[in-house]
Amino acid sequence: MRVDYFHVGNAKDEAVTLDRVYEQGTWAGSKRNLIDPFNVGRYSYKVYDAASGTLVYSRGFDSYFAEYKTTGPALEGFKRTYHETALFPFPKAKVRFVVELRDRQNALQPVFSAEIDPADIFINREPLAAGVKVFEVLKSGDPHVKVDVAFIAEGYTAAEEGKLRSDLERFRGVFFKLEPYKGRPDRFNFYGVFKPSQESGCDEPSHGVYKNTAVSATFDSLGSERYLLTEDNKSLRDIAAHVPYDALFIMVNHKRYGGGGIYNFYCTFTVDNQWYEYLFLHEFGHSFAGLGDEYYTSDVAYNEFYPKGLEPLEANITALLDPKKLKWKKLVSPGVSVPTPWEKEEFDRMDNAYQKVRREINARIAAMKRSGAAAAEVAQVEEESERLSREQADKVDQFLMKSKFWGKVGAFEGAGYSAQGLYRPAVDCLMFTKGAKPFCRVCEAAVARMVEYYCR
Repeated sequence: MRVDYFHVGNAKDEAVTLDRVYEQGTWAGSKRNLIDPFNVGRYSYKVYDAASGTLVYSRGFDSYFAEYKTTGPALEGFKRTYHETALFPFPKAKVRFVVELRDRQNALQPVFSAEIDPADIFINREPLAAGVKVFEVLKSGDPHVKVDVAFIAEGYTAAEEGKLRSDLERFRGVFFKLEPYKGRPDRFNFYGVFKPSQESGCDEPSHGVYKNTAVSATFDSLGSERYLLTEDNKSLRDIAAHVPYDALFIMVNHKRYGGGGIYNFYCTFTVDNQWYEYLFLHEFGHSFAGLGDEYYTSDVAYNEFYPKGLEPLEANITALLDPKKLKWKKLVSPGVSVPTPWEKEEFDRMDNAYQKVRREINARIAAMKRSGAAAAEVAQVEEESERLSREQADKVDQFLMKSKFWGKVGAFEGAGYSAQGLYRPAVDCLMFTKGAKPFCRVCEAAVARMVEYYCR
């Protein structure tokens, strides 16, 4: 069953209203593990048997609206509406569908409830839309005991089908280079889902570029130039319904660096930027395993994404409110103190200086494109930006690899967009800096737990 609803509000107030209920597609999830054990996500939806009140299904998640709530416009009271979807096995009898949000103490509180009768004549049972192709990229077995991943093609025209198929194979290879996926290829099913876009690429509002594409992905989401999301959830879900899926990738046919990942919602990445491997795997860490961003020097649109005095829910970020109860205590390396006194001051000086240059050059590129500058001139500045990015990444890698804590687990201050008060497990990790690098031990363990959950 697919339940679509609208999530509306601002930083202080929010409400959920029902849009439509569907009997659609094939259930991909486990038939045994129906109650979410992870306690991750700022929201949860739950399904109760209407007659007995028994909880029969639950799933934690984050959403686009949850992020909007932390932005300046939301804090100023401006209300916006976002479209969201809940999926669960089609019920045999009436159920009560409940959406819950976390309060300031991280306790879940109901924000919406509705009874759904599976025999209701107004449940949409229409056939799936025509004009969508499915490519079976990897088939390991029964969807109910595998992680089913749908790759939704965005910004690929009908003439670019060959490129799409090549890109799907390329990213299949990238995925299984990294643990814990590398040792578990038999746990996954991959599907490419292709609805041709009218134009190639995606929207870039700050560059004055707008494209007609399958799911309307756009840079500049929430005002962040590199943040690439879509608000067209309905189109996304209509296309995705052609395959069973536990997780959604939106693969965007573009060369500019950008992406995003929202837990149990979807993730996006551009396929042809120089950091495509990192971006692809990093964003999936968010959307699939609920991992948090560990970086803190880059600009983001959020304000107090992690409220002070409250322990983050993500497995790889802590406020260290009680060092004796560190959530990854069992993985801390022998002899490493908590908190861990790493070379933070020097790192901050180095990376903050680069971020200033990065902001300036990105603003310059955007202004040139909006003003109609010659393509060759724009390309020259873009190449300079790419070169500086590579040089900075190399510099960061060399600096962190010299740390006496390299390869060790501790509690390193600086994480979750905050230079102070939040801690990450390692000096470096795929969730911290760019480049071809592994997850730290804490992140890898969290991802592995999620994989095994879907496969039982």
